[in-house]
Amino acid sequence: MGVMDRLVLSDAAWERMAPLIIGRPDQKGSTGRDNRMFVEGVLWIVRTGSPWRDLPEVFGDWNSVFRRFSRWSI
Repeated sequence: MGVMDRLVLSDAAWERMAPLIIGRPDQKGSTGRDNRMFVEGVLWIVRTGSPWRDLPEVFGDWNSVFRRFSRWSI
């Protein structure tokens, strides 16, 4: 079973959440490369309790995801 088999958000849940995520293409400033995978990566960290350095690459570079989360959570 791979990481992609263990995603948390259903398509329906993501569709409801997507308009609320900061970093959309319709906003000023930089946009997230893949907002859904960013959110899934954060959920993976919360669910597993793993350190950020152990974030699987499928979610993006761990340091980029961590920095975005840090800015997002202020």
